[in-house]
Amino acid sequence: MRLSTNLSLFPDTTRQLSASDIPINLSLGLRKLLQDRERMLSTLMSNLKGMVYCCLLDEHWSMVFVSDGCKRLTGYDANDLLFNRRVSYEELTLKDDRAWVRQKIESAAKLGEHFELEYRIVHADGEIRWVYESGEPLFNEKGELEALEGFIQDVTRRKQSEQLAYEAQERYRSIFENAIEGIYQTSPSGRYLNFNPALARIYGYESTNELMLSISDIQNQLYVDPRKRAEYIAMMRDHGQVHNFEAQVYRKNGDIIWITENAHEVRDKDGKLLFYEGTVEDISDRKNYEQQIQYQATHDNLTGLPNRTMLADRLQQCMSFADRYHHKLAVAFVDLDQFKLINDSMGHHVGDQLLVIMAERLSNCVRESDTVVRLGGDEFVLLLTSLHKVEDITQSMQRILAAIAAPCVIDGRDFIVSCSIGISLYPGDGSDSNALLKHADSAMYKAKQSGRNSFQFYTRELNRVLTERMEVEYRLRHAIENHEFLLHYQPKLDLLTNTLCGAEALIRWQPPGKSIISPLSFIPVAEETGQIEDIGRWVLINACRKAGEFKQLTGIAVPVAVNVSPRQFRQLDLVTTVEAALKDTGIDPDSLELEITESSLVHDTRNFIKTLRDLKALGVKLAIDDFGTGYSSMAYLKDFPVDRLKIDKVFVGSLETEPANIAILKAIIALGHSLGLKVIAEGVETVYQREFLTGIGCDELQGYLYSKPLPSEAFVQLLRDNI
Repeated sequence: MRLSTNLSLFPDTTRQLSASDIPINLSLGLRKLLQDRERMLSTLMSNLKGMVYCCLLDEHWSMVFVSDGCKRLTGYDANDLLFNRRVSYEELTLKDDRAWVRQKIESAAKLGEHFELEYRIVHADGEIRWVYESGEPLFNEKGELEALEGFIQDVTRRKQSEQLAYEAQERYRSIFENAIEGIYQTSPSGRYLNFNPALARIYGYESTNELMLSISDIQNQLYVDPRKRAEYIAMMRDHGQVHNFEAQVYRKNGDIIWITENAHEVRDKDGKLLFYEGTVEDISDRKNYEQQIQYQATHDNLTGLPNRTMLADRLQQCMSFADRYHHKLAVAFVDLDQFKLINDSMGHHVGDQLLVIMAERLSNCVRESDTVVRLGGDEFVLLLTSLHKVEDITQSMQRILAAIAAPCVIDGRDFIVSCSIGISLYPGDGSDSNALLKHADSAMYKAKQSGRNSFQFYTRELNRVLTERMEVEYRLRHAIENHEFLLHYQPKLDLLTNTLCGAEALIRWQPPGKSIISPLSFIPVAEETGQIEDIGRWVLINACRKAGEFKQLTGIAVPVAVNVSPRQFRQLDLVTTVEAALKDTGIDPDSLELEITESSLVHDTRNFIKTLRDLKALGVKLAIDDFGTGYSSMAYLKDFPVDRLKIDKVFVGSLETEPANIAILKAIIALGHSLGLKVIAEGVETVYQREFLTGIGCDELQGYLYSKPLPSEAFVQLLRDNI
């Protein structure tokens, strides 16, 4: 076999050209040049980091030439591979790679083409190494394929680096493709350069291609507020990044969602901005929850109106608006008049529905620029803005009164309530929110005292009166424990026998170092605040105690009458309280008379009658006080287990000037007698009144004509004088 010139240059791995190998007809200089060239090539191959080879295309890739780099590449000496003396190169090639390596090399060789490939071999130490082979086919003078020659080098380190890089790239790709958060790269001009499937899903697109084709202008196509993109760019310019950047964006279907972005600039080595890179997270659930919490914190759960928490902020905004445009602001404090009665008697279900209806009516009575706030219970506040004259407020209040008073149907029943409204004006009635609310509240109390279903404007005089009322309320709380109350007794006269037949215990308030305070000044306050319950118990026990003392001192059993307020009458423990007072003082039940006003009847007729019967069972006397001015239902009066009707002084006091009262007095007396009751007239101050009442059959009288209320000592003396 005759190999090509290239192969003939390397007959073995160590031998260099001798002088006898060089043709004799060459010049001495050329001979030397050839010898030096062969020496240079041998040195070069010895220093290469790889192996130069020439092999046959047999089944073992039999090597006919191997350079010194063989040892470093395979772990074997060159002579071990040469002519397969110890091991063949075929055996060194990893078994899994042998077939495809041979197929590729043989295919290239048959076509006379250069070949390059990378595959694995087994090193002499047993490790698997990656090699790179580059070679060409060799042909003889007949053009027949004889052998291969080429170069093989170890590329294990590079392949390992590539593998690590590939694995890292695959991990990144996996993270990129499977991340829950959206990942993106955008150009400074607002176009998407790259993004992952999660971003497409967040924005409602089925694929990344669909999002890429749909969004070409992030600022105007994605952000609900296009200015957010400018804000994003500005933050990038100033800080090189954005952190927790929140914005609202459109989804494909038009829905609006909340997102948060964390992103940074990416620049080249020269500092030129390439793109923005970051993440997107859908935070709609969190934002909706935050908004829900914020709404619940600032709005009433029942009516949906702004609540007390929001009131101060809204009021401050309205005041600033009024200052800016020189308008007036009205703060209207609204309180429903009959709500508690309905809520207590019909249940909270009805009460809640009523509040919802009233809230809606109030909202419908004001403009969009106005605000309706529910403070709690049955209290509302209206903030009316952009007012120019008082007449505007008056018309609004009249409209509200009419709307509230309209009947409303709940569970098939008609309910009618009214409201009392107090109004303060800004800036005239206060320069801050607390003052305005306080003054509106004061005016509302005045509206209630004036008969309800009305409105009142705040005035300084009103403030003075209400301040005094607050002072009374405060001092009243300590009156019992400080022993400031005392009882006076107003005698009653039997018109038939002209003798003293009883007395009414009337409370007086004597603060230390001050004049006696009339009940007219503090009883209404006690009723409103609930203190009347404690005061009523004090009156009851002390009146019973005094009744026992009167009998001990005079030997006469004189019935003492005690007023029971409507609020006190509704207490569940009234009967047991009276029973305990009788037991503790040891008086006969006949010595105690309870005067109950007709207004107690309006709350619950059935329980009213039951309570009367339970009291009557104790043996005490009962009287209907102020008869003729209250509920006065003839249908129920026959069922009342009472002993007396007490004619209100309003009918007696105007007897001389209003003849119409004569018929009323006659009717009441006739009614009482027909029911077997005694009738007593109070407020009798003239002889004419006494004679007239005696003439029409009145049984008893009480009034200044006979005696004013007396301290207990004076009353005892009066008793003794009448023995």
